[in-house]
Amino acid sequence: MLVFAVAAAQASATGGTGSPLELSSSTLTQSGQQLIWTVTTTQPFRVRRGLSLCLVISQRSTRAQLCVTGRARVLETPASGAPFYVEATVTRSSLYELTAAFTPPAAGLAYRTLRWQAVSVAAPCSAGARCEQAEFPAVPAAIRLHVPQLTGCVPRGASFVYDGPTGRREIALTFDDGPWYQTPQFLSLLERYHVVATFFEIGDQIAEYGEGGAIERRMLADGDMIGDHTWNHPNVSAGGAFARTEITRAAAAIKRATNGFEPCLFRAPYGAVSPRLLSLARSLGFTTIQWDIDPRDWARPGVAAIYDKVLDHAHPGAIVEEHDGGGDRSETLAALPTEIGVLRRRGYQFVTVTQLLGMRLLYR
Repeated sequence: MLVFAVAAAQASATGGTGSPLELSSSTLTQSGQQLIWTVTTTQPFRVRRGLSLCLVISQRSTRAQLCVTGRARVLETPASGAPFYVEATVTRSSLYELTAAFTPPAAGLAYRTLRWQAVSVAAPCSAGARCEQAEFPAVPAAIRLHVPQLTGCVPRGASFVYDGPTGRREIALTFDDGPWYQTPQFLSLLERYHVVATFFEIGDQIAEYGEGGAIERRMLADGDMIGDHTWNHPNVSAGGAFARTEITRAAAAIKRATNGFEPCLFRAPYGAVSPRLLSLARSLGFTTIQWDIDPRDWARPGVAAIYDKVLDHAHPGAIVEEHDGGGDRSETLAALPTEIGVLRRRGYQFVTVTQLLGMRLLYR
């Protein structure tokens, strides 16, 4: 797979000359939470040194250049000039066409009007000189983005899942037992690294730690996913009326906090399940999500022990279970930058569980 990378807003190379790609068409549209960029070239395009294919975006004081590279991610250069990766899905239907899908927050953008233009630059070029480039459209076009209102997701596939497909180098970080007093710190860290995650929430903690629903709405705005972790975290493996009440009360609390989002992911407290519980959860519209990497961060084994366990067991399609609530989660917070950095260097993209499993999201 190719990588979508955000590079410097100005081409910066020295020495030599070259010809840019000729661009025959390009579009930028919004679909739910994502921006979809398509570009077509008049000649076959392969990623190679000295030739770039980029989407240049300007939005108020923000200017970014998202470029296709030979890796499967997106890079962005913020105002500081230090590049960072932004997750995107890049596909090719032919050597002449490319499509990239990403969320505006992942690229440091907001859901409001922006101007865009597809650009191809041939580099390196003479020091201090303007690199030759091709543009489409000839003048940057405007698109007015709307804030998407996520209302739900549609379960698909098995009713009980430990991990996802192994054909893509994707991994899902999940966090249990929130919201909690440290949950805002988790969100800030994920925002800083442009990583999405899935939060399995305890319903009766939303009123105390959810900041009037602001925490849950922030999660959805960031592209994160919210799952149901029961009302107050009891063992519900027996299923029946008690489990039904625990699940539905938590789902109702999430819906109130988010102004309408109905979760389709359920995680049983303690991972305790039974065929009866799985059947009940499915009848309520949920896929039950387990995990296949558990660093036991809830026991506070030390920062290194947490990230070592995650990194030693990481594999395509993995679901990592960690905790943002239920105790002091400072060790988990401290371990995350190493987890994210190493996994990215290994070529992994971070996705939500719904993305990992290919579930359809519903918007209004």
